[in-house]
Amino acid sequence: MKKKIIFMVKNMNIGGTEKALLNMIAEMPIDEYDITIFMLEEYGGFLNDIPSSVNVEYFNGFKEIKDALNNPPLLTAKSLLKKGKVIKACQIAVIHILSKATRDRSHFFKYLLKDHPKLNQEYDIAVAYAGPMDLISYFVVHKMKAAKKIQWIHFDISKIGFDQKFASKLYPKFDEIFAVSNEAKNVLVNQLPELKGKFYTFYNVLSKNQIVTLASKEKGFDDIFNGVRILTVGRLSKEKGQDLTIPVLAKLKENGYNVKWYCLGEGHARMEYEQLIKQYEVENDFILIGSQSNPYPFMKECDVYVQSSRHEGYCITLAEARCFSNPIVSTKFTGAEEQITHNHTGLIVNFDEEEMYQAIKKILDDEILKNKLKKNLSNEIVDSTKEIEKLSS
Repeated sequence: MKKKIIFMVKNMNIGGTEKALLNMIAEMPIDEYDITIFMLEEYGGFLNDIPSSVNVEYFNGFKEIKDALNNPPLLTAKSLLKKGKVIKACQIAVIHILSKATRDRSHFFKYLLKDHPKLNQEYDIAVAYAGPMDLISYFVVHKMKAAKKIQWIHFDISKIGFDQKFASKLYPKFDEIFAVSNEAKNVLVNQLPELKGKFYTFYNVLSKNQIVTLASKEKGFDDIFNGVRILTVGRLSKEKGQDLTIPVLAKLKENGYNVKWYCLGEGHARMEYEQLIKQYEVENDFILIGSQSNPYPFMKECDVYVQSSRHEGYCITLAEARCFSNPIVSTKFTGAEEQITHNHTGLIVNFDEEEMYQAIKKILDDEILKNKLKKNLSNEIVDSTKEIEKLSS
């Protein structure tokens, strides 16, 4: 009999976490799993990439609670008062005061979801996978019926806002808590030592064969350029660190290197980065390509891949870049050293402009090093599909 499993996410926006989910689902045998993706909102560039065998459902009540979830409670209360909804405004204010006094946001989520019954369907496994994690965690625990419940952590909780008080009360209700790297798991253990026995490392599922196949299905770069192409893939945001790469490119150009830097991804920091590009006068050499659902042709065709993140849990774009033999430079974030062996399959640097510049310069200048990195990467086995077995263990 198939195992019924449901993954709860915010949406299917183009991002590493959503790509990790799709990669995993693609490797889950359809004769063993009956898969459902349950979304808060019907949105995202990856919607059409969900396999037809997967059930897709939406939380119809999310629109009604979205503003209250995203805005400060007192601002929501004031807005309700202006609309003449006095009782609701008072309820929000009281719940906010109670949550602050008890330092427990469960009261707030309980109020937001009070009119929404549990899902009718029963599952073997229910997963709080990604999104506004506290709400999704609460929903999976209190609104889903499943024999096993899993909390999935995709980031380094020491770098992103993490409500330890909330987690210490809710996470014991999960059967297992997955972190996407050993480092990320260790941070969780330090924060919540009483739950040590529930924590497991579950690497993002990746199939090198699938990625290499997808890389050959389309063309990547379409401009005419005979120099060195440097590539970075990731959402345009501070955590992904593209702001570091712009002055590095300017310095490479200043010192005579014939290079262009291409960024795949979209995000709220685009305007800021466009200003930086103008400031460093690299408008013709730093190219913001935008989102691409299939970044692999670019990874295949680039000369150097750079991962510039300030922090990660387990960087899936770095794992994907390892499927090709192009030299890699990565900043030293959580999980980087679990993927890259410094000076063997890539170069790892601190989040520092000079260090990144020197690392790229070294690859461009040192043919022996470049060939060594390419050879070692080509011999590396990048395949984590066996991780799926942990779901049923």
